[in-house]
Amino acid sequence: MAQVDLGLTRIGFGRTARIDRWWVGPSLAFAGLSAFVVYATWAALQGAHYTSGPYLSPFYSPELFGDSPHSWFGPKPSWWPAWLLFSPALLVLWAPGGFRLTCYYYRGAYYKSFWADPPSCAVGEPRAVYRGEASLPLILQNVHRYFMYLALPILVILAYDVWKAMWFPAPGGRTRFGIGLGTLVLAVNVVLLGGYALGCHSLRHVVGGRLDALSGSPVRRTAYDCASCLNRRHMSWAWCSLFSVGLADLYVRLCSMGVIRDWRIF
Repeated sequence: MAQVDLGLTRIGFGRTARIDRWWVGPSLAFAGLSAFVVYATWAALQGAHYTSGPYLSPFYSPELFGDSPHSWFGPKPSWWPAWLLFSPALLVLWAPGGFRLTCYYYRGAYYKSFWADPPSCAVGEPRAVYRGEASLPLILQNVHRYFMYLALPILVILAYDVWKAMWFPAPGGRTRFGIGLGTLVLAVNVVLLGGYALGCHSLRHVVGGRLDALSGSPVRRTAYDCASCLNRRHMSWAWCSLFSVGLADLYVRLCSMGVIRDWRIF
């Protein structure tokens, strides 16, 4: 067969014929994701000021071991190595963190903003070979579905935390129903996390990926349509929930430290 030389040449890093501000999106993504990673890492390593009254930071939920009343199995276990830093967040945060890290949307965001692979469409990248996701370390992205199985139960636990955040200490060792600003902060966070997690691509595949026709299963068809509806705004859910989960931890932390006081609505 005849071959035609198209004369294509690889352009240098950052070179492009685009005249728009293509660098704005990757730069904002880099700044936003970096700020969250730095704060979340710092907050998770503190191991303190993650609870205030009925409020529990989503970074630390579920609190499997810890010193607060929210702990499921009591204080730090005796088998934990003395030389190893202990924080209740380290036992659980890896699951929702892995879910976000391997998310299809976030891949595109940090491929551009952190790895410049490529920095943007039709913009030169700093490498000459495309490795894709067929080898280490990017092949680990394929475990996204399994992180989803871990993240969804945590979403249910966070919803239960909102319920617990409606019961405040009362005289006589009892509790009284009420709503505080912290209750609303935690509730909004669960709504945004739910919109993000339940609109996951993998969930759509799990619900309807093995059926030739969804019409034969009304329940799965409804679930698939709901997940698809949320998925249409997956980027918005991703960023809003990223902000809300950080804000929820910050609010509980500031209340615990006495920097601010929780506003009791009733």
